[in-house]
Amino acid sequence: MSKAMKNDKQMRVPKLRFPEFRDAGEWEKVALSTQVELLSGLHLSPDGYTDTGDIPYFTGPSDYTNDLALVSKWTTRSANVGRAGDTLITVKGSGVGELLNLELDEVAMGRQLMAVRARTAHGEFIFHFLITQRLRLIALASGNLIPGLSRGDILSLKVPVPSHEEQQKIADCLSSLDALIAAQTEKLDALKTHKKGLMQQLFPRAGETVPRLRFPKFRDGGRWTSKKMSDVYRFLSTNTYSRDKLNYEKGEVKNIHYGDIHTKFSTLFDVTQEYVPYINRTESLERIKDDSYCLEGDIVFADASEDVEDVGKSIEIVNTGNEKILSGLHTLLARQKNNDLVIGFGGYLFKSGLIREQIKRESQGAKVLGISSGRLSKIKVCFPYEKREQQKIAHCLSSLDALIAAQAEKIDALKTHKKGLMQQLFPSLEEVHA
Repeated sequence: MSKAMKNDKQMRVPKLRFPEFRDAGEWEKVALSTQVELLSGLHLSPDGYTDTGDIPYFTGPSDYTNDLALVSKWTTRSANVGRAGDTLITVKGSGVGELLNLELDEVAMGRQLMAVRARTAHGEFIFHFLITQRLRLIALASGNLIPGLSRGDILSLKVPVPSHEEQQKIADCLSSLDALIAAQTEKLDALKTHKKGLMQQLFPRAGETVPRLRFPKFRDGGRWTSKKMSDVYRFLSTNTYSRDKLNYEKGEVKNIHYGDIHTKFSTLFDVTQEYVPYINRTESLERIKDDSYCLEGDIVFADASEDVEDVGKSIEIVNTGNEKILSGLHTLLARQKNNDLVIGFGGYLFKSGLIREQIKRESQGAKVLGISSGRLSKIKVCFPYEKREQQKIAHCLSSLDALIAAQAEKIDALKTHKKGLMQQLFPSLEEVHA
């Protein structure tokens, strides 16, 4: 055997190994091309696929699914297909490096995709190995003259290979974790669906003043009160500090940025539970009025969004933690005039279908939709006069939110565990590419 061939078959050992393989010797490092076949996708013109057909047609990672009910594009052409057990990889465009362990019998692939089909290695072992290589694949794609992955980029990857039996053991272990994560994700989705349905029942629909579902104590409580937003809330001034005027290390005043309302803040905003930036100490706050500082019970709206579903998205301040907090760039700050609503109810009220539909109708713009305080003031808000009923609704929904948050944390913990396990079950990246 030549020196070059010996160098190509350098031996590696992972940090964690199943007991029956601890004395099985080192892993062999070989080119991925020796273990798999790589199939390229083929572009179909619009008349080549429809919303019905025999074979699912995937054009990118947004199509990735192993659930036939979620497939949106179908074709009758069977050339250039991925099959069950293949790893689909996005090689061009948005999401380059995204992977799917295909479980469907066959899928027609667009030119943005390739299928990695195991020949001498175990298919799921290769899939999990490629997951460990995602950052490397992304770096390779961005480094090419035309962004994307070539066949050579993929086939020249060095893969550490143990015996087929050890590959099977690793694949079974990681696939079991994937199944557990999928099951827990289904539970999370079920909780979110339950909450959505409950919201539709606990708040009146358009043209109605009584919800479809009411707690027993309040079934004879009569109609809910209906008022214009301007009769319940007044709007206060906000600031325009951009991200570069904020930091997460130090300061005296925290600032709610509209982007955080869209992406991470909870419906009921508790500053002790949220990661909120400070306004830089170099910024002057002299022009900030005293009543512009957020109080518990205030509603903060994001006034702009590219997505109609998110325009006017809001949070309710339920705990300031005695900190100074301001409502920032592209936000609207609303404060109750007469304390008609208990703290915690307003956050859910402004997520109800009745109000969300009104906000969407009042929004304006082409590419970026916006909502003004003037247009928000026109909408109708409907709420129970009895504050104990408001409290009951808020408690019910916040308890459900707590369950959803706990379930999401459980899934994150499982994903973190899997990531750590993969780092132990495969040789380090430095060793693989040495």
